[in-house]
Amino acid sequence: MRLPARRLLPVTAFTAASALLTGCFTGDGSASADADGKRVRVAMMQPPRSGLSPLSDDAFKLSRWSTAETLVKLDAEGDAKPALATAWQQSGRTWSFEIRDGVTFHDGTKLDAEAVVRSLTKAAGASPKPRILDGVELTVKAADADTVTVTTAAEDPLVPQRLSSPQLSILAAKAYTGKTVNPLGAGTGPFELTKVNGTSSATLDRYDAYWGGKAKAPGIDVRFVPDGTARAAALRSGEADIVEAVPVSQAALLDEELVTEVPMPRTNTLYLNTGKGVFKDASLRAAARAAVDAQSIVKGVYEGRADVAQGLLGPALPWAAGLRKPVTRAKAGDPAGRTVTIGTFTDRAELPEVAAALQQQLQKAGFTVKLDVREYANIESDALAGAFDAFILSRATVLDSGDPAAYLYSDFASDGSFNIAQLSDPSVDAALRTAGKTATGDARRRAVIAAEAAVLATDAAVPMLHERVIQGDAAGVVGAAHDPRERELVTAATYVK
Repeated sequence: MRLPARRLLPVTAFTAASALLTGCFTGDGSASADADGKRVRVAMMQPPRSGLSPLSDDAFKLSRWSTAETLVKLDAEGDAKPALATAWQQSGRTWSFEIRDGVTFHDGTKLDAEAVVRSLTKAAGASPKPRILDGVELTVKAADADTVTVTTAAEDPLVPQRLSSPQLSILAAKAYTGKTVNPLGAGTGPFELTKVNGTSSATLDRYDAYWGGKAKAPGIDVRFVPDGTARAAALRSGEADIVEAVPVSQAALLDEELVTEVPMPRTNTLYLNTGKGVFKDASLRAAARAAVDAQSIVKGVYEGRADVAQGLLGPALPWAAGLRKPVTRAKAGDPAGRTVTIGTFTDRAELPEVAAALQQQLQKAGFTVKLDVREYANIESDALAGAFDAFILSRATVLDSGDPAAYLYSDFASDGSFNIAQLSDPSVDAALRTAGKTATGDARRRAVIAAEAAVLATDAAVPMLHERVIQGDAAGVVGAAHDPRERELVTAATYVK
């Protein structure tokens, strides 16, 4: 999806932003072309938080740079496909994975079952655990040199999807010799991480012995640029080839041909407290749902760069819309001036604006509305304790497994760990349990949509919009990934003309 026509960036803003990037991709010669073509210069939003340890969220950087790989990868539907494992099969609580032959780590050592066991065992025993393993106990063993078994405490149909998480990347033994996991020169991907300069930059060179074939670009030069205006300016000035997460406020200032919007598996939702207060009454939840004008919020707050929600799951999950059916809900009652308090947080810049818009919409419908807006760290505990009548949340609808069943359970099951709506509904619980136990594939997707319908029927949540991430690619960039799960960015197929 392309953006509206170009507008010019004010000279003062452009100059200031450019100053932040001065020298970012120059000075060490790493951004220059070589005999095989040009290196890809990338401006990323968030610096490393944990020294690029794959056991942290930094793992997604390693994945986006195609340096660390997993046993399994996910296709657009969220189904598991071969990566470092070529095949797998389930027998009760145990899954067997066949390890790909001919793969070497960047230090030249061979990928085998022992290496896989080492990496997965380190992850399973980490504190804190990678979030994909929350509530999951697994044991990993080598059946032979080329086969690994993964056994869980209970039967788990999602084991292959779990093993696609970048936090479960397979690294060489050298990565685990220190107090922290160090991915430098220890991956299996088409690019080798050769240098990390704290929280300012990283350098990757092509790994010519890559099992999947030689990458088209000779390397990647990464700069971490938290300032969104500076990232956009880097694209305009030609200092960066690929820019991650262009802010909405900057998108219209760029040439429309350089910007792509990618639907995210993230939904902006109004959670209504079903446990106590005004919205314990289903008819008043229905009145609130009827009052919400999501289209005006998309237009006014997100400048049209979001998708109006038809359900909890959005266009980043392309199968959802085709399976969804109309939902029967309660009829709207009369708010009669009842007072409600809506909470949200400042960490996402758009949410206070969304709260202000909802305040006007609900007051127009007959509610009296108060707002409580704080930093997320200072408001989460109150939200989970049911301190608000309603809460606005931007929520990822798939976790690292690429499967939305875990999100639905955590947010709407009676014993869900993130049940802000305080929902306790037997029919919802039953639908969520069914979805969680169903084998992956079409049957599971149908069960997930049935669970979504059960939640929507309660009006415990009013999905408003699905967010998009905005990515900038310079005119000469070919083959950059536009991944709604933010696992890929520069791949073996990416190069700069």
